[in-house]
Amino acid sequence: MPRTPQSIAERRAVYAAELARGTDRFHEPRRQDCPWCGSRRLRTRLRTPDLVQRKPGTFVVDECGDCAHAFQNPRLTPEGLAFYQRDFEDDTQERLLLRQLAARGRRGRHRLAARALLPHAEPESWLDVGTGHGHFPAAAREIHPYTAFDGLDPSRRVEKARAAGRVEEAHRGRLTDRRVAERLRARYDVVSMFHHLEHTADPRAELRAAMTVLRPGGHLLVEVPDPESAFGTLLGKWWVAYGQPRHLHLMPLPNLIDELETLDCEIVATDSREPHAPHDLSGALALALGHALPDPDALWRPSPPSPLRHRLHRVLTRSAVPVLAVSSAMDHALAPVLRRTCFSNAYRVIARRPD
Repeated sequence: MPRTPQSIAERRAVYAAELARGTDRFHEPRRQDCPWCGSRRLRTRLRTPDLVQRKPGTFVVDECGDCAHAFQNPRLTPEGLAFYQRDFEDDTQERLLLRQLAARGRRGRHRLAARALLPHAEPESWLDVGTGHGHFPAAAREIHPYTAFDGLDPSRRVEKARAAGRVEEAHRGRLTDRRVAERLRARYDVVSMFHHLEHTADPRAELRAAMTVLRPGGHLLVEVPDPESAFGTLLGKWWVAYGQPRHLHLMPLPNLIDELETLDCEIVATDSREPHAPHDLSGALALALGHALPDPDALWRPSPPSPLRHRLHRVLTRSAVPVLAVSSAMDHALAPVLRRTCFSNAYRVIARRPD
């Protein structure tokens, strides 16, 4: 429902009170070692503000000199993550443009990901972790029509996915919650995690929990951004996959493989071609436009915009849409080449749980 002026004023007052206390309290103490391998050989890879919502704060991504794991340092506390996630779904123009770019071709990529499992399994039951609105299960059902798809998500979106018929059962919560993992123990032939691990505080714990809910011989399907993509160096803070401040970890492919093998899993397939999402250039442009034309309606701004400023922002933002369309077309035209090079921006791993 549309926000009423009173609710906007109240929410703006809440943000003002929170920001008056500063944003340093939203960060944990800075780590001196790598959370993946324990090495103390760290270097700063990225320093950036929140380029999507433009909320106050600066975020640092460090990289390990030994294992190349990249991670937010200092990491946001749960309170900080909640603060920077709040109102993220509101349809301001900049976030709407980013979602449109991400959604283009998403159904086709979901179908390809579901098809990738065909040589390895014929699942009866499938749990999609971090399912959101359930777009993956809806697309995957076309490839696996006899599979029962369930969804797990900490937000109410999973309940909306069930109401829309995209998942059969909706589980609200986190896989690392012991009560959730025990309730779903050894229930699924397949567990999928699409761009989920990078948002989690402890990716290793997520993988261990996935082993709990998988049946013996079941398969884990993971897709994550590839921090070794050349776009990370070329575009710097404008690379969408950095996703600050909501992405906490970026794992190179060898690290994820090593961890799964530590869990006695068999790696049955890896792929860095199909998972590539063609939105690097258009996403960078959308972030740059949002930086140049910050949302005047943002609730964390001290005062609402004047009508003139509001109209000017709307005109300038709409005038940028054709430019974004051209850059998006370039992303898709270059995708067949980029998928075969170091510019591929994501990878997929399929692992089999031991019997």
